[in-house]
Amino acid sequence: MSLTFEILSATTSGGRLGRMQTPHGEVLTPMFMPVGTRASVKGMPPFLLREAGATIVLSNTFHLGLRPGSAVIRELGGLHRFMGWEGPLLTDSGGFQVFSLTGLRKLTEEGIAFRSPVDGAELFLNPERSVEIQEDLGVDIAMALDELVPGDAPRAVMQAAMERTTRWAHRCQTAQKREGTALFGIVQGGMEEDLRARSAAELAQLDLPGYAAGGFSVGEKKETFRRMAAFTASQMPQAKPRYLMGVGTPLDLVEASGWGYDLFDCVLPTRNARNGSLFTSLGTVTIKNAEHIQDDSPLDPSCSCWGCTHVSRAYLNHLYRADDPTGLVLNTLHNLTFYFHLMARIRRAIGDGGLPALREEIAGAYEKVKS
Repeated sequence: MSLTFEILSATTSGGRLGRMQTPHGEVLTPMFMPVGTRASVKGMPPFLLREAGATIVLSNTFHLGLRPGSAVIRELGGLHRFMGWEGPLLTDSGGFQVFSLTGLRKLTEEGIAFRSPVDGAELFLNPERSVEIQEDLGVDIAMALDELVPGDAPRAVMQAAMERTTRWAHRCQTAQKREGTALFGIVQGGMEEDLRARSAAELAQLDLPGYAAGGFSVGEKKETFRRMAAFTASQMPQAKPRYLMGVGTPLDLVEASGWGYDLFDCVLPTRNARNGSLFTSLGTVTIKNAEHIQDDSPLDPSCSCWGCTHVSRAYLNHLYRADDPTGLVLNTLHNLTFYFHLMARIRRAIGDGGLPALREEIAGAYEKVKS
């Protein structure tokens, strides 16, 4: 089957509730996708991802293309079987590495020649190869290869990257062979409204199953992000799923859901968990701080994760200080549980008109870091 998307209800301000059906299951939107770059959300086997509330997971074309190689995964039955995840999977195209590995790549119109950060081996990625890798993996959603530039890049650079992204999207669509993998286009254009509008309009002509807003969280100011991300959502096709890439904080998720985005991904909950920074209903708790050494209270009494219902802050503090990997697992399970609980609250708030109140609550909890 191919991907389908249904808008169940919408607010006058732009937020909407949706149902996305994929070959590997249903996703109720708005929804957050945990990042499993190398076919693993660090510290989280699939059964714990399900326990946290995940329904769809993101992985990465570039890294899996390098190791173990898409052909290996294809021969082993595809990425779902390889990583033991039965739900929907989305893969980034490798476009982010154009931005993050600037010193290890050469960009031309044909594609990107990378030098592997693992062993120095060469990897050439162009639109056709990016699609081929993602189809080898057998994912439900593949992203078109794009060119990502810094948020403060000159306008001429933003425009050239946007135009190349559009040309590459055409090539990705032409390269498609696998029916069960839906291709999403990526709207670029930097921090320029006219470029964003043009990118969205030109990509809409391809009538792809879904669209993403790329080029955010790359150094732009927060107010610029809010203005441009909201504007970009308004330019994207109404009837297709909208994915805001690389976002974000709890407040970002509440606000962007109100702008009309349906899917999100970010390393924040998993990376912060490994650093001992935990999201709670009252704000951020830095569990490694000394004040928690003898604290017998739960991390967050309102959280249903295993750690919050069974052990104390003192225990989590001990695990962090002892460098015990159990702490990484419990912290990550908690942060992801918090994120998925927040997404469920966002969906309820869109349905009952409570999104403004939820925004104020989250903004109040995260105005400053709490210990």
